[in-house]
Amino acid sequence: MDQNKKTILKSFSPVKILIPVLLGLAATAWLFVRDDKVGELKGIVDANVWWLIAAVGVLVIRDAGYMYRIRHLTDKFLTWRNSIDVIMLWEFASAITPSVVGGTTVATIILNKEGLPLGKSLAYVMLTAVLDNMFFIVAAPIALLVSQGQVFPTFNLEPSDVSKLQTAFYISYGLIAIYTFIMIYALFMNPRAFKWLLLKVTSIRFLRKWRVNAFQHGNEIMWASQQLKGNNFNYWAKAVVSTIFVWSARYFLLNCLIAAFTDVTLSEHMLIISRNLIFWIVMLIAVTPGGAGIVEMAFPSFFGLFLGGFSTIVVVLYRLITYYPYLVLGSVFLPKWIAKVFGRHHKESEVSV
Repeated sequence: MDQNKKTILKSFSPVKILIPVLLGLAATAWLFVRDDKVGELKGIVDANVWWLIAAVGVLVIRDAGYMYRIRHLTDKFLTWRNSIDVIMLWEFASAITPSVVGGTTVATIILNKEGLPLGKSLAYVMLTAVLDNMFFIVAAPIALLVSQGQVFPTFNLEPSDVSKLQTAFYISYGLIAIYTFIMIYALFMNPRAFKWLLLKVTSIRFLRKWRVNAFQHGNEIMWASQQLKGNNFNYWAKAVVSTIFVWSARYFLLNCLIAAFTDVTLSEHMLIISRNLIFWIVMLIAVTPGGAGIVEMAFPSFFGLFLGGFSTIVVVLYRLITYYPYLVLGSVFLPKWIAKVFGRHHKESEVSV
């Protein structure tokens, strides 16, 4: 079996899909039992339906933005149809892998099997990571400044817990910054030195079996770096704007859900967005697939101030809209995509023979 196919099937195994579902459901059930919120599910009936529709609309717009961005980054090599496959499977991979790992390895294989050379596939995945992380690096200090210290939650938290949360944020932020600047260095400043580092690392005895691959990837990154450097201002402007757009949409979706259950002022909308940014930077170091269980548990502390008794209901709706659908959609898209790309590869092999 094709090694890439083995990797895809292993990454998307039923067990890996079941784990985040069980973790999320367990955490949600615990929240309802702990806070005695079962009877308050009827509050959904009184929610503002237009804000709920807006939340779904923002989700669709966000995914359309992701499709536009990956198509633009690949210089329209991907069709709109292929872009849908890539984004759905990418989101699927992110949903079933720990946030600290993400779906980058699988995303590289997905782009490669769509016809992009491996070097370019890796470069585009790295580029999306750099763009996303630069958004965090720039936006987080702005959120801290605008919120004037209110960005870290104190709702139902002990001072020691707030301190731990702040520590987790700064650790996550620091790791993101280090990773991002290494990637910027590899792609745009000195890919040859990055290749040397890969070879140096794989010269260690227990890593030597990856030395050939390191040499190959080093060469591909050097070539991809040259391709990326040749892009004009319009290319980079659209890449940056589309990144800001998709992440703004991702965050504003929660604003829509909160506004469906309670009146939210403009200043509160800004604070919710700021807290959401800090929330997800902290969640990036989550060790569970897609942050399952951890997101549900931490959510009331961050946003309970705005929701009161509806925080548990909103976190359930939030995960139902932004997380679980990708588990379902990914399970639908995956078999068709595997049949398409690996079936095509098999036919091409028969023709070459």
